[in-house]
Amino acid sequence: MKVLANDGISKAGERVLKEAGINILDNRVAQDHVINFINDNNVDVLLVRSATKVRQDLIDACPGLKIIGRGGIGMDNIDVEYAKSKGIKVINTPTASSKSVAELVFGHFLSLARFLHESNRLMPLEGETHFNAMKKSFSNAYELSGKTLGVIGFGSIGQEVLKIGIALGMKVKVLTRNPKTKVLTLNFFDGQAVNFEINSTNDMDEFLKDTDFISINTPKTTGYIIDTPQFEKMKDGVYIVNTARGGVINEVTLIDFIESGKVAGAALDVFENEPSPELPLLMNPALSLSPHVGGNTVDAQEKIGIELAEQIIKLQKETIR
Repeated sequence: MKVLANDGISKAGERVLKEAGINILDNRVAQDHVINFINDNNVDVLLVRSATKVRQDLIDACPGLKIIGRGGIGMDNIDVEYAKSKGIKVINTPTASSKSVAELVFGHFLSLARFLHESNRLMPLEGETHFNAMKKSFSNAYELSGKTLGVIGFGSIGQEVLKIGIALGMKVKVLTRNPKTKVLTLNFFDGQAVNFEINSTNDMDEFLKDTDFISINTPKTTGYIIDTPQFEKMKDGVYIVNTARGGVINEVTLIDFIESGKVAGAALDVFENEPSPELPLLMNPALSLSPHVGGNTVDAQEKIGIELAEQIIKLQKETIR
């Protein structure tokens, strides 16, 4: 079996594949040349992240493909159902990067609440000449403990966000399409574990009421989850973080509500116009920004690589039987 990890795979994942006798090709092929490379090299498995697109034309042109794997959660760049209709197995790693994304959410929340994103920009420029002025301007900060965290989405990432919020002493709310109940377990260093039963709501008005920090952790949507009607119902001074997908929040409207003071600060790891975010977003001092790096930690990439490798090995064994 030959595997092309076109967007890369961790050393740990590569090691697991090689130990199973699977040939992994160390190539990075441009999108326009992927079809020819797969066919010329008799590739059985194509692994991608977000860069390589696996559309119907590629699937039709590569009849030898047996498995398509996505290192991550969302599979927006793969025509999944079409691939399955052609007898190709499609796999992904829905939970491997959840903790990394959740920690980034709180990296942004803490940065916004303490003005770290702005002070890190200004200290190299004005720290020597305007130290006291900056100290005063950044003093109107907030603790997260005791505040209300609202999470949109109750999947693996949303659950990890909730766990961190609970650990910080926050009150929590969850918004889902349909009300759900889940038990979250917080595991501690000394072996103790504490369970929390969390009930979600599908009432947007109730969810937004009195919520201080909002984290969006949903799959890709066909329209905005957060737009003018939702902003208008939010508590004044709310903080928002989007690590889900570009297009779940109206970025133009977000800027308007930041300027009005309704939104105290927001963070974006994903963008509607990715990979070329709009300049007003990049220049706004109330925004904490990162370039779609939610799952980009060494830890998450190792987990992703190992999980993909183990799924491939399992599918290979099933095929042989």
